[in-house]
Amino acid sequence: MDSIKIRGGNKLNGSVPISGAKNSALKLMVATILTDEPLVLTRMPDLADTRFLTTLLQHFGAAISRDSSRMQLHTPRLEKSEAPYDLVRKMRASFNVLGPLLARNGEARVSLPGGCAIGARPVDLHLKALEALGADIELSEGYVEARAPHGLQGGQITFPFVSVGATEHAILAAVLAKGETTLENAAREPEIVDLADCLTSMGAKIEGAGSSTITITGVDRLKGTTHAVVPDRIETGTYALAVATAGGDVLLEDAVWKHNEALWDRLAAAGVNAARADGGIRIRSENGRLAATDIETRPYPGFPTDEQAQFMAAMCVADGRSVIRETIFENRFMHAPELMRMGAQIDLRGNEAIVTGVESLRGAPVMATDLRASVSLVIAGLVAAGETTIGRVYHLDRGFEGLEAKLAACGADIERVKE
Repeated sequence: MDSIKIRGGNKLNGSVPISGAKNSALKLMVATILTDEPLVLTRMPDLADTRFLTTLLQHFGAAISRDSSRMQLHTPRLEKSEAPYDLVRKMRASFNVLGPLLARNGEARVSLPGGCAIGARPVDLHLKALEALGADIELSEGYVEARAPHGLQGGQITFPFVSVGATEHAILAAVLAKGETTLENAAREPEIVDLADCLTSMGAKIEGAGSSTITITGVDRLKGTTHAVVPDRIETGTYALAVATAGGDVLLEDAVWKHNEALWDRLAAAGVNAARADGGIRIRSENGRLAATDIETRPYPGFPTDEQAQFMAAMCVADGRSVIRETIFENRFMHAPELMRMGAQIDLRGNEAIVTGVESLRGAPVMATDLRASVSLVIAGLVAAGETTIGRVYHLDRGFEGLEAKLAACGADIERVKE
């Protein structure tokens, strides 16, 4: 099992190319199920998650090839409409094949995601959305069996709370439904807009993406297209926080300013300069210790939960006390005990973490517990005295393309150790 070793203390200077967004790329890949024509995606990140999904889509009959960051997907016919547990369990996003399979084929049988209990990061929102489109849903032996022999029908879907995954799933199903579908309390993330833009280019009729009300008028078929994946705002925020913590001056190439405005506000409060620049966003952190500042995670355009762990790592060495409040997911402070192994002072109180900044962290062996938690340990390692070894970095490989190379190019002393 690979690990990453970091010898902290180096400032970061240079530029980092921002890859296509993982959270968008996965749903865009699923769109191949909706058409019998080729779909070409550019700025595609090469990640463990995109490789997992490639295997699943090939199981359905998709022909998939890639050359660097260009991927072509072609599903002229669906050879299967069942997604077995062994192919779904590795990644929750793979559950979103259910709606497109149902829309194109009239039936689907998809395993519930691994580790999923209805009600925790609930898939019941997904299923209720499909039922609102006329699907007959049954749960049997860990599988969702869905049928719509006469096709899906447009309907009214009101989400009880904002869910990115359920909004994306409903869009993917509704584009081939008969009639009009309205989504209320829809997620507003840039990845939703990116998916809608791609599907519109394929011939879908979607209005309101990026707002809380989305209207979809179903069409009979979709055609192929070429679409560039939106730059990854979470990767953008992660490298911005790495520079903020370690110090330095870095250009984040192709980063989109408006996608991270909540972070720029908090970085300004902490004493970091983030500014638009030719070709991206420039981050400068050259004034010594950060000032402690609070955050509360919220659905977009609020502060993203996927940047909370990284922000906590930065606050561990800030001057003063900060309060980090997590309102999106439970159990999202699993990185805190690992940061404390490095000397961080963190007091966990339910959905709040009280972080009292220390002058320096100490390198230590630590263990990644999930994707975003793992990269928070990388950020901490960049500023810690001595050597930090991070285990279970397969979590990192799910969402960060070329992490070590990008940081090393900016001066970090970082390497992957093969075991």
